[in-house]
Amino acid sequence: MNKLFITFQALGFLLFLSFIHSQAAELKYTFVVQETNYTRLCGTKSLLTVNGLFPGPTITARRGDTVIVDVINRGNHNITIHWHGVKQPRYPWSDGPEFVTQCPIQPGGNFSQRVLLSDEEGTLWWHAHSDWSRATVYGLFVILPRLGTTYPFRQPDAEVPVLLGEWWRADIHTVMEDFLERGGDPAISDALTINGQPGDIYNCSASETTKIKVDQGKTYLLRMVNAGMNNLMFFGVTNHSLTVVGTDGAYTKPLISDYITIAPGQTMDLLLAANQPNNRYYMAAKLFNGQPASRFHNGTATAIVEYSSGNNTTPLILPSLPASNDSNASFNFTSKLRSLASAEHPIDVPLKIKRTLLYTLSINAIPCAANETCEAIRNTSRFAASINNITFDMPSTSILGAYYRGVNRGVYGDDFPDVPPLKFNYTQASGLNATLRLPEVGTEVTMLKHNETVELVFQGTNLVAGVDHPMHLHGHSFYVVGSGFGNYKRKRDSANYNLVDPPHMQTIAVPQNGWTAIRFQANNPGVWFMHCHFERHVSWGMGMVFIVRNGKASSARVLPPPPDMPPC
Repeated sequence: MNKLFITFQALGFLLFLSFIHSQAAELKYTFVVQETNYTRLCGTKSLLTVNGLFPGPTITARRGDTVIVDVINRGNHNITIHWHGVKQPRYPWSDGPEFVTQCPIQPGGNFSQRVLLSDEEGTLWWHAHSDWSRATVYGLFVILPRLGTTYPFRQPDAEVPVLLGEWWRADIHTVMEDFLERGGDPAISDALTINGQPGDIYNCSASETTKIKVDQGKTYLLRMVNAGMNNLMFFGVTNHSLTVVGTDGAYTKPLISDYITIAPGQTMDLLLAANQPNNRYYMAAKLFNGQPASRFHNGTATAIVEYSSGNNTTPLILPSLPASNDSNASFNFTSKLRSLASAEHPIDVPLKIKRTLLYTLSINAIPCAANETCEAIRNTSRFAASINNITFDMPSTSILGAYYRGVNRGVYGDDFPDVPPLKFNYTQASGLNATLRLPEVGTEVTMLKHNETVELVFQGTNLVAGVDHPMHLHGHSFYVVGSGFGNYKRKRDSANYNLVDPPHMQTIAVPQNGWTAIRFQANNPGVWFMHCHFERHVSWGMGMVFIVRNGKASSARVLPPPPDMPPC
């Protein structure tokens, strides 16, 4: 009888899996990249958009679906599109980072990108992954639960997109080119934005301020992304608390807070309970920057939460957010995040580690060439950035294509170091030897065996300047098992790891002059970029590539490329 029961139980499970698979849909979208005029801050300029929209269109799918996006480039610049947080199992061809997994879509070209969803659920986003086009080419990617299932929290009465960004009066490509030519810091943005609008504190912006209508007693799911280019942000709503229920396409234990900290590239699912007196309230975002020596935009982007029966003439008050340089506030918020880790949404933290990596994250300086004018370090150098003292040199062809064809010579090497080649007091406040600032330049990758379990510790340094680094890994999610300030010490710090319910993320802000430990299983064969999500840092070279080898089974091998890969 027991055997018969087990047989029927197994059969029922297989039928359930078959049912789930049959629910998966194939959805189609068309993205036309084009120049469009937009007016902000009393001026009009042409900017790169998708379908004429800024921010771009929202993709909505369900867990496990496949999304086909036909990207047509009618703009004036090369473009690639990355589906941030989508793992793309065995199919890196559509991941999007320029010259890592593909060559760019040239003006007049097109590419049909196949986006394969797996276990992601919640809010993700998409953005350009070539030059600095993502300043205006971005949008939400909403992944709903499978049919027949629901959220692991109270069903919201409505969902609201909240996309944080930055705006430059100048053309963003001109900003980038000028920044790279000068060798110093880039021009800071002229405004922060919420859903593409600066808000009524900025000039010529009051009439277009984003307004969010709410009814008292209802609960709203804010789908948030920090699409900003170069800074973390603090965010809050006056007189309201926020409940974090998800990050980076994975659910969290509910975390109630008066403010949140969100890094570029990160997404969050937040519940806003409309439980205050009928009135109107500011929703606001401002930059966090723990480095006092660096310039940054100190304005505040605003939107307005309006209760439907409220007094819409009441003066507005900004929420009480931490000071712009409050590193402890930023760190404390992030350190409270926990995976939901429920029976319906289990986690699988690697406990037996096969590969241990320690990567230093540094701002570096390269001496100016003869007869060259540079703006960094007393006008004698240009800034660079590195991981383990290697400044990533982007090739002129696809690393993935070279790897797949077995012709890596002249494209990349596989000698990326597992540990820093230079050992020093990484977070020493001052007096570090200036020779440590000079990095090597190369296109080196780290090879990982299929299903290898990896622990990677990011260690910030104070070489030129200690800053936060929002590190993003393509093709995988990881568990953030530990973090702290100062130099990482394995014996001391690993004893305090959270291996029970660490947050499951794809982007994590490594604290200024501190460290963060992550764990993941290299179960997705392919070529995967890892980089800082500060645009200035990745432009300086703070990136590297993991190549996850094929497994033995045919189901553990990289799928063939599509026929319409953009040419180099």
